[in-house]
Amino acid sequence: MGKMFRQEGNCLIRELHGEKLCIEPWGKNSLRVRAIMGSEFINEDWALDTEPDSCDGVTISINEQEAIIKNGKIRASIRYDGLITYYNQEDKVLLKEYVRNRRELTRYCSTLNLEAREFRPHLGGDYALTVRFESDPEEKIFGMGQYQHGYLNQKNCRLLLEQRNSQASIPFAVSSLGYGFLWNNPAVGEVVFGKNLTEWHARNTKQLDYWITAGDTPAEIEEQYADVTGKVPMMPDYAMGFWQCKLRYQTQDELLSIAREYKKRGLPISVIVVDFFHWTNHGEWKFDPDYWPDPEGMIRELKEMGIELMVSIWPTVAKDSENYEEMNEKDYLVKNDMGITTHMEFTGNLVFFDATNPGARDYVWQKVKENYYDKGVKLFWLDEAEPEYGNYFFPLYRYKLGPALQVNNIYPRLFSKGFYDGMKESGEDQVINLVRCAWAGSQKYGALLWSGDVDSSYRGLREQLPAGLNAGLAGIPWWTMDIGGFLRGNPDDPDFRKLLVRWFQFGVFCPVFRLHGERLPHQEPLGSKGGGLFFSGADNEVWSYGEEAYEILKKYMFLREEIKPYIKKLMEDAHKKGNPVMRPLFYDFPEDETAWEIEDAYMFGPDVLVAPIMHEGMDKRKVYLPKGAKWRNTNTDQVFEGGSWVECTAPLAVIPVFTRQGGSVEFNI
Repeated sequence: MGKMFRQEGNCLIRELHGEKLCIEPWGKNSLRVRAIMGSEFINEDWALDTEPDSCDGVTISINEQEAIIKNGKIRASIRYDGLITYYNQEDKVLLKEYVRNRRELTRYCSTLNLEAREFRPHLGGDYALTVRFESDPEEKIFGMGQYQHGYLNQKNCRLLLEQRNSQASIPFAVSSLGYGFLWNNPAVGEVVFGKNLTEWHARNTKQLDYWITAGDTPAEIEEQYADVTGKVPMMPDYAMGFWQCKLRYQTQDELLSIAREYKKRGLPISVIVVDFFHWTNHGEWKFDPDYWPDPEGMIRELKEMGIELMVSIWPTVAKDSENYEEMNEKDYLVKNDMGITTHMEFTGNLVFFDATNPGARDYVWQKVKENYYDKGVKLFWLDEAEPEYGNYFFPLYRYKLGPALQVNNIYPRLFSKGFYDGMKESGEDQVINLVRCAWAGSQKYGALLWSGDVDSSYRGLREQLPAGLNAGLAGIPWWTMDIGGFLRGNPDDPDFRKLLVRWFQFGVFCPVFRLHGERLPHQEPLGSKGGGLFFSGADNEVWSYGEEAYEILKKYMFLREEIKPYIKKLMEDAHKKGNPVMRPLFYDFPEDETAWEIEDAYMFGPDVLVAPIMHEGMDKRKVYLPKGAKWRNTNTDQVFEGGSWVECTAPLAVIPVFTRQGGSVEFNI
């Protein structure tokens, strides 16, 4: 029996029945697990391309019945039949593979014939892969990216491992049992965190690849994950202020008039945005001079006002654009395995550039550098980054890196990488780009994830809180949303004005504070081509929602300015350690059992507890204050002991916020 196991360096190898399994140390208290039906592993590190710290003190022992590998606080045991169990340093089971067959060394046998690692071959191709683990019904699962289902705890959820508009699949989970788990595979698939079992599935792949880490606290787990997948750069100071955006400023004169009005009113503003269809055509990546005649002069005036310009970049290429033929000839475009290559029909037939192709990434960056960066633009909005296929039929598409079924989920990460690499080469140290999708490791390329085109409703608002918290726990500290939602919303509607105020208050206590939205009614297009082709939305500035709302919004804009020194400390911590800026209560209070149950409030860093108002007509709510601290209500100045529930009044101008007594920030609302 012992011959099926062997040690190669720090790696434990098992080979039997055509499967080759490798478990190796990969960072502090962590193991990487790979398996393949064959003799050679695929040489792709995917999200684990950041060199981990040295793994000293690793031990491997082998006998006829089992092999054991230990790295710090985690230990893996492999039985002779292949079953893997993971333990922490206290011999507590963290995770155990799920097997139901006659070979089980358990108190009973099973005729279900279910294997823990199932490679089901596609005829003439690779494999459908399913990996199964036992489920603890009391376990809580967090992270996994951004899903619009409204739950913070992902236990008992089925999650598609697919990138879509408003859905970012980032397959890193943090367990209440004391482990973190990365599904290190960009294939399209799904995960079910069921009551009876946990099941990961890739529809088409070559090998199994995952990473598991053990830690005594969620913060320890998160920091170990950041060590092996990368940390965000340091956020530039300007990005911590207020961002003004709408669908869409149609001309240079219109945008400058808005910027001047903000300054005239004495309002703090850090960023203003040129949204889509400012270009001559999809895939030409340049201002249309008919509507943006002097970009350098515009950017110069904005900088004199202390405002940075962000410009929207789409990965789409129109078939009648000036770059299409060259990009097609050089294989810089996503291909179809059959049929006509059209990926989106949006003012014409469009295809996506292939972000998995290094040559294509460099080609697009060079166009962007010449037409934007060299004119003074240092901040880009990487929209459509999933990419947003008109039909998410993944078997149809193929990249340079492989079929979409095998690699599609990594597309947004490589889209960000292309801009990060180009900007770093051009001398930028603090790279930040707004991106509509992300994957594991996107953070190290300066990705600021936003939640996509979400609905302008209270339900849409409620869904953003768990989406942002789980994105942070999936390793993406920079997260934001369209304040007010994107789809619909009329600035003259009294009910929408109230919703916008509540959303704005929540936005103050997010990593990036950004106002955006479609807004109704639409404004007519200015022309029939280029930058005049598409319509605009209604006004979306802070003074667009009536005098009562304006006074409230103005107050919160200045509050954001007041707490920027605190936010800077949070950004330094994210940069150095990988901690999320906004996080659930249990992150800072893991010993408080009630804190693990709270899904409608969160910590903004270690010293600020935020309890947003997210239901129509709500003017009061209960807030749980975690044990281990005293808490000051920033509206009433009352101080409360932790471990208690308090009821807060919350008229329209007030969001319940508490600061930790003795913490690093104090303010009043």
